Parts: sequence; structure tokens; C-alpha cells
Amino acid sequence: MCVEHLITARHFAERAYAYRKRVYNKATTKRTPQSGSKTRAQRTRFLKTRRSHSRKMNVSEVPEAPCSSPFVSGLSLTDVCSGNSATLFLSMVNVLAAYSPIINGVCGRITPIKRPLPIYDFIVVGGGAGGSVVASRLSEIPNWNVLLVEAGPDEPVGMQIPSNLQLYLNTELDWKYKTTNESYACLKTNGSCSWPRGKNLGGCTGHHGMAYHRGHEKDYARWVEMGNEGWSWKEVLPYFFKSEDNKEIGRVRAQDHGTGGPMTVERFPWQPQFAWDIMSAAKEVGLGTTEDLVGENIKGFTVAQTISNNGVRLSTARAFLWPHRNRKNLHVALNAMATKVNTKKILSKVKADGITFIMNGRRYNVRARKEVILAAGTINSPQLLLLSGIGPKSHLKSVGIRPVVDLPGVGENLHNHQSFGVDFTLSETNTNELNINSADMYFYNQTGPLSSTGLAQLTGILASNYTTNDDPDIQIFFAGYQAICDTGDRIPDLKADGNKETVRFTSVNLQALSRGRITLASNDPLHHPIIWGNDLANPQDRSIMYQGLQHILKLPKANAMKKYNMKMVDDTVPECEQYKKEMNYDYWDCQFRYNTRPENHQAGTCKMGTSSDPMAVVSPALKVHGVDGLRVADASVMPKMVSGNPVAVVNMIGERVADFIKNDYKVIYTLKAD
Repeated sequence: MCVEHLITARHFAERAYAYRKRVYNKATTKRTPQSGSKTRAQRTRFLKTRRSHSRKMNVSEVPEAPCSSPFVSGLSLTDVCSGNSATLFLSMVNVLAAYSPIINGVCGRITPIKRPLPIYDFIVVGGGAGGSVVASRLSEIPNWNVLLVEAGPDEPVGMQIPSNLQLYLNTELDWKYKTTNESYACLKTNGSCSWPRGKNLGGCTGHHGMAYHRGHEKDYARWVEMGNEGWSWKEVLPYFFKSEDNKEIGRVRAQDHGTGGPMTVERFPWQPQFAWDIMSAAKEVGLGTTEDLVGENIKGFTVAQTISNNGVRLSTARAFLWPHRNRKNLHVALNAMATKVNTKKILSKVKADGITFIMNGRRYNVRARKEVILAAGTINSPQLLLLSGIGPKSHLKSVGIRPVVDLPGVGENLHNHQSFGVDFTLSETNTNELNINSADMYFYNQTGPLSSTGLAQLTGILASNYTTNDDPDIQIFFAGYQAICDTGDRIPDLKADGNKETVRFTSVNLQALSRGRITLASNDPLHHPIIWGNDLANPQDRSIMYQGLQHILKLPKANAMKKYNMKMVDDTVPECEQYKKEMNYDYWDCQFRYNTRPENHQAGTCKMGTSSDPMAVVSPALKVHGVDGLRVADASVMPKMVSGNPVAVVNMIGERVADFIKNDYKVIYTLKAD
């Protein structure tokens, strides 16, 4: 063990004692937003204060949890970081995070059931962005018993730290889906794109960048035009407000946001200086900036508001389930894989009667008195319907499943946001933002680099020449300056080029026209389905990405960015070398198809629409056509993905389903738009 690591261990032992006393006695520390522009004098004073405080601590003390059954399990940082990382340092970071009520909610977690009851009023499948909301809201009714079934475990400790964005992808907390037979995308990997999906309580809200966005008014107008009455912008807005607790009213307009909901929305406490320089560059080159992408000005670049709470990730499970962990009528089954929706025929009607799931190696058949709600996501919800005999009759027969309801649209209409990233090196040497000082700062008051996602919190919304300014179809993402351990090559967005600081700018097409499908590989529920994304098949999709790329290439040339001496990394694949000299559309079109960067915003496979639409799977009330007592509440119901980060939209869908159900059972009246 090297001297540096011994010093780190002693220092963290000291900090552990100080941290335990401060947190468990509920002492408070005022948090102030910090950025890379913080002066050296301010930072020096802050560090001296912390160090003088920590020197007084007794190193023999270790963190203790203020409850009898703390949650400190799950994948540790040493499990998911590469072997050449500072193991002892990461172990100490994991320990301090684990025993923190503020960071880990060590005594605030839900307690999963060991075995289910035979029957519940409602069964919700999937504990992600939609399912956590539905289960929480339905269990508000004391005489309704609710079972939430989640295929994965609880969120691990390190997942609560924002800078660990994407760290748990391609682990046991990821479904690790791959598409197949792509003709226009991911050709470098033989036409197979990686589609990571969260397999844990909270779903993808434990992995994503936390950006709060809703799309815009025209997105919902399209839904209505497709036959979905009741889903206009004015009608969905109250449900966004219902979830939201915006902490920045004043900087953002009160009329655009909700307060008092379970989901905190605010900017992270820290941004790298590079983010603010990009904002200046965006103004300089005429791309513009905005304070709020869901406010008055929906175009431009911004440091996004995020679904986080004082420098800590706020998954949907943490926001909607943890506060109600003591509800006797809410049961949560973890590591529980749903394999089938059980149905029964009553005269000429088919009704959902419950589900079958596997937990701890045992198979359970649990009945639902009232309804089953699928919130398993764009891939798993249609897969579960197909396994249950609900879908295209010919396909079901081909894999040996008896058709229950012939519903041709199940698994169809699959689409995703599409993107391509360009890397740049900077003149400065690569800086490891995860270090003793940044960790110490984070455990002291949840600020500094660990309290944010680095450049990923920066984004821009623009319009191509295929649309209008009130219906923008391009988003720009960024990556870099992220306080995360070495992950090898597991996270492409954080790839470093030598010892130079490396950043990634990504052009995203928000309004894809290409459509794919999901089908079963077999009738075994434990087999992954066949996913054919068909990304970039429509030339317009690639043209929109190209237009976004042209905007990206303007930013490094701005005066605000000259100090970084940015150089684009040459990542040309051999198949595109013939076009490299001109660097024109043909070159980039080739690069898009070979070096595709698929987003994780899949939608559409249980499309919402009226019964007159032969490809619709659910009604505007999100009831599965032809099956009583069965609904879907996740991104799969979107007939067309919204033009932006979709998590808050899935939360809204969950809120709406809960109110639809309560309204049907005469418990409440639906929220009305102003």
C-alpha cells in the first residue's frame, strides 16, 4: 500500500467521525452553489476550515447508523471501478456514503417483502420512473393493497452520488440489451447497438443524467392529432406540477413550475468553468441561451435543472417510495422477475387476473382484485404482453404461445432518439475530479464536483430546417469533467485521449422518423427479446443529426473557447476514410452509420391510440385494448417520443394513470387544467 493511500485512509477515518457527529445530530450546513469560477482564496479558506475541524477528530471512531437495520449493501464502488483505481480510497468513499442518511438514506429505504400475499387490489410491474409513481399514488388510498414488483435490487450506495452517472451500466444493474440486424446504425459493431436499461429499484432514474425536461407543446399536440384526446399540453401540465418541487422559483418563472411535490427540481450545486464558457460561446456564435428549457424560451443552451436534492441523486423510487416506506398497504418485491400476466375469460371478455413472478428461486402466482399496471419500460412491457398471449397472433403462434388477444401493435412503433458524439482534447492535462479534496468537500456539505454530473448538466435545444422554432428537433449533449473512477472503456462518453483533458459534444435527433420492433426470441421469459431498432433508416434522421453537428463545430471557434485550444479527435473508421478529405455530408453520414451513439430514450412499443387505430395497444386512459383490468404506464405508451429528456414525462404518465384509476373507482376527480 502506498503512502498516499495510508494518508487517505487516516484522513477519511477522521472525516468519518466528524461526519457522523454532524449528520446524526442533525446539524445543518448552508449549501451555496459552487462552480469552477470559485476564487482560489475562497476555496483555500473553505479547505482550511474543514481541515482544522477534522484534525480534532478521534480516528478510532467509525460511522454508525442511527437505526437497527441500515441499508449499506449493493454493488460497491470497488465492484464497478476498474482494477487500477485507488481501491482503498474508493472503499472509504463507499463507507462514508453508505452510512450517510443524507446521501444514502441509510435508514430511510423501503423494506422489501420476503413473500407476497395471495391477492392484492393492484399489482404494479416495474419500479422505475412510471411504476414508482403509480404504486405510491395508489397506496395513498388506505383500503387499497398495492404490490410493486421490481426485477432488480435496491439502488446501491454509490448510485446516490451524481458524479457516478452511468457508472453502473453494463453491470448486474443493467439489462444489457443489444439490438440486432441494424442496416443503418452501429455498423462498427456488426449492426448491434447497445441499449442499457436500469435493472434496479428506480429503473433508469438511478442511472440517467437527471435532466428535467418535458418536451414542448407541439409534442402533445401531435399526440392529440393521433387520436389521444385529453393529452394536450394544457391537460398534462397539472400532472407535471403535481410531481414537482422546484427550488429555484425566481430564477425560473413560477407559472412554469410546481412546488410542494415529492420530486425536487433544481440545478446541481457545482459546474465546471468550461460549462459557463460554452454558454458564452453559444451566445457569441448566435445559438443563444435560456434560463429554463420548459419556460418561456424553449430554445438555446442552458445549465439544466435536474431531478436532484442538494447535490444528491433523486431517483423516482427515492422521491415517491422512500417517504412512504411504512405504509402497511404498500408491498415492494425486489429481485422479482415478472414472467406473465395471468388472464381469465368471462363470457366474451378477457380480464387480467394477476401475474406470475419468480423471486428467490420460487415461482409465485399472485392475483389482482382490480387491476394490473405494467410499468416495465419500452422493452419489457411489450415483452411481458407477448409472453402473456397479448400481441400479433401469427407471431405468438410462431414461438409456441397461445394467443389470448390478437393485438398487432404490441412491440411495433419502436423508436429512439439518435445521436453522434465528437471528442475534443483541450490544452490542459487530464484532471481527475475524483480526489481527496473533492470527496472531502462532498461529504462535508454535498457540494463540489461529486455533487454534479460535470458537463452532462449542460445542454442545448435547437431547430433544424425541417421544423420551426416552436417545435425544435435537435438537442446537444456534453460529457467531461466528471468526478468518476476509472471505468476502462465501459463508458464511451468518458473516453480520454492520452493525458489530455477530453470532452465530448453530441448531436441528438429528437424527432426520429425511423421505426423498429420488438419480438420474442422464444417463449422463455428469461430470454431477452429480439430488438430491431432500425435507427437512422430514414435519411432525414441523419440529416437532422448533421445539422446539429454543424452547430457543435461552431462552438470551439468562439473567442470564449480559444483558451482551451480545442482539437477534434480523429475517430474515422476505415470505411469512411474515402470521404475524410472533404469532411462533408458524405463523410459524416458514413460516420453516423458506423459510430452511432444510440440514446436511451426508447418509446412507442405499446402505442396509445383509439380502438379504431389497428396498431394502438392502449387507449387514451392507458387501458390495454381487449383486456379488462390491465394498463401500461411507461414510455412505451408514447405514440411519438417527446422532443427532450423523457423521464419527467414518464413520471407524468404515472401520475395520470393513478388518477385515471382513482377516478374510475370514484375515489377522486381528475385534475383540471386552468
